[in-house]
Amino acid sequence: MATAVPIALLAVGGIAAVAIVVFVLRLLPRTAFVVWACVLFFVPLWVGVNVGFYWAAITLLTALMIIVNWSVVPLRAADAWVVAFVIVIVGLYGFGTVDLASLVAALLEWVIPYLWGRVVLARIGAEWVTSTIAVVAIVAAVLGIVEFFTSFNPFVLIPGSGVVYDTWSPLQERGGVLRVEGAFGHSIALGAALAMSSAFVVATKWRLIPKIGGVVILAVATVLTFSRAGQLTLVLTLVLSTFLIVGVSRKFRISVVVAGVIGTAIAIPIIDSVFGAAGEEAGGSADYRTDLLVLLQQVQLFGNPGDWHSLVSGDYYLGYFARSVDNALVLTLLRYGYVPTLLIMAALVCAAIMTVRRSTRSPASIAVVGQLPSLVVVALITQYSMFLWFCVGLAITWARDADMLRGAREVPSELRQGSADPFAPAAGRRAVPGQS
Repeated sequence: MATAVPIALLAVGGIAAVAIVVFVLRLLPRTAFVVWACVLFFVPLWVGVNVGFYWAAITLLTALMIIVNWSVVPLRAADAWVVAFVIVIVGLYGFGTVDLASLVAALLEWVIPYLWGRVVLARIGAEWVTSTIAVVAIVAAVLGIVEFFTSFNPFVLIPGSGVVYDTWSPLQERGGVLRVEGAFGHSIALGAALAMSSAFVVATKWRLIPKIGGVVILAVATVLTFSRAGQLTLVLTLVLSTFLIVGVSRKFRISVVVAGVIGTAIAIPIIDSVFGAAGEEAGGSADYRTDLLVLLQQVQLFGNPGDWHSLVSGDYYLGYFARSVDNALVLTLLRYGYVPTLLIMAALVCAAIMTVRRSTRSPASIAVVGQLPSLVVVALITQYSMFLWFCVGLAITWARDADMLRGAREVPSELRQGSADPFAPAAGRRAVPGQS
C-alpha cells in the first residue's frame, strides 16, 4: 500500500504536467512553434522514449502540436495522395508485405510532419513561421561553424536511446577534416536542412544586411558539412528563392549574386582540397550511389521483395547494400513497392508544383523543389526527413489556405504583443489585426 500511494501521486503529477504543457501550447501558438523549431534543430534524434516503438522527441512534440492546434482545413489533392498511401501500406502490413519498422517510419517521419505542415497556419501567421525557421536555422549554422573550428560537437554529449545513439552520434570526417553535423546526427542531414532553410531566410522581411548575413552564414555552414548533396541543393534553393519569391528586392538579388561569386571563389579550393584528400572514400561514395540502381530489379508492384540481402544480381552481392541505401527513391521503392511510392511521391510533386505559379509560390514549396535532386543521392534520415515533409505540408497549406485560415483564430493576448520582426524595416512593423 505504501508503494502504491507514491506511484499514484507520480501518475497524477505526470497527467497534470502534460495538461499544463498542452494548455500552454494551445494558449501561446507562436511560442509553441518556436519551441518546435528549436527541438527540430537542436535536439538529436536519439532523445526519445520507447512506447510500443521508439518516439523521438521531435516526433512526440510534432504529434502534440497537431493535437493542440488542430483545425479543419480545406482538403487538397496532396491530402488524397497521402491518405491513399497510408491506406495501402497499412493494408500491405496486414498482408505481411510491408514490415512494421517501415510502416512506423512512414507514419512517424513522413505523415505526422506533413499533417503539422497542413495545420500550422491555422493559428500561426506565415510571417512568424518564416522568421522563426530562419532565425533558428541561422543559430544552428553558427553552432556548426563553431563545431568545425573547435572540433567539438556538444550534442553528442546528450544521452539517449542506445541503438539510435550508437548509430547517429559518431562524428564523421572527410579527408581527415571534421564534417559539421550539429544535432542532426549526419552531415548530409544538416546540409540538406540548412539548404531548405535558406529559402525561409530569403523570404523574411528583414533589412538587407541581416538577410545577406543570414544567407552567408547558412552557406558557410553548408560548405563545412562537405556534403555534395547539401551544397548542390543550397545553390539550387538560393537561386530559386532569390529570383522567384515575391517581394525580394533588386538590391538583395544583386548582393546574393556578388556574394555567390566571391563565396564560390573561396569555397572551391577548400572543397577540392578536402575531397582530394578524401581520395577513394569520396569517389567510392559516388560509385556506391550509382551501384544502388541494381536494386531496382528487386522492386515489387506492392510491398517489399522479401529477403533481398542474400541475393546476387549479376556481379553484385546485394548484401553489400544492406547497411545503407543512400537513395530515398530506391529505398522507398524497396520498402513499399512501385504503387505506394507513386502515391507518396505524388504528394511531394504537388508541393513542388506550387512553385510554378506566383500566387501559390512560397519558401516551403521552393525548399521542396530544391531537395528534389537529393532524393536520388541521399536517404531521408533523422530530422531532415521530418523537416522535408513538414515543408511539403506547409507548401500545400500556404498555396491557397493561409489568408483564409489565419486571422480570428489567433489568441488575442498574443496579438496585442504584435508580430513585429526586429530585423524588419520600420514600415513593415505595423501590427495588423488577425495576423501574426
